[in-house]
Amino acid sequence: MTAAPSKNNDRYANLVVRPAQRADADQWAEMRHALWPHGTVAHHRAEIDKYFDGTLHMVPMVLIATSAAGKPIGFAELSIRPYAEGCDTDRVAFLEGWYVVDDARRRGVGGALVSAAEAWGREQGCTEFASDALADNELSQRAHLALGFEETEVIRCFKKVLA
Repeated sequence: MTAAPSKNNDRYANLVVRPAQRADADQWAEMRHALWPHGTVAHHRAEIDKYFDGTLHMVPMVLIATSAAGKPIGFAELSIRPYAEGCDTDRVAFLEGWYVVDDARRRGVGGALVSAAEAWGREQGCTEFASDALADNELSQRAHLALGFEETEVIRCFKKVLA
């Protein structure tokens, strides 16, 4: 799986998007921590180990974007959901997590990851692809809209601990 060359920066002319490999685990954990800082890098690494052991069932595919030098510069974690807000089908490819390192943003890396994710979703028999973002994450909202996503709903989520 190889992405098209980026038009915005020669550094990413040889961008590759491929399934995650064990050798990516440390850099993937660092990127995950940057996206989801509420967990430690060690916690993220433990989740990644579960992915490679086949026990992280809710994320069946992870794509890694690498620079020409082979360095991971972004990732997309994907799932198949039976429901997603605003979707009509009961088998929806879902972008669970999507991240590009700061110095690679706005250069086609995120778009290449999403394009590869869409192709994966089609291979899984999905006809819809969905994602979400926190209501105050304007950067993510703009990135989604720029790549052809349409906003379907804004919700507030609640929880209550049952003792």
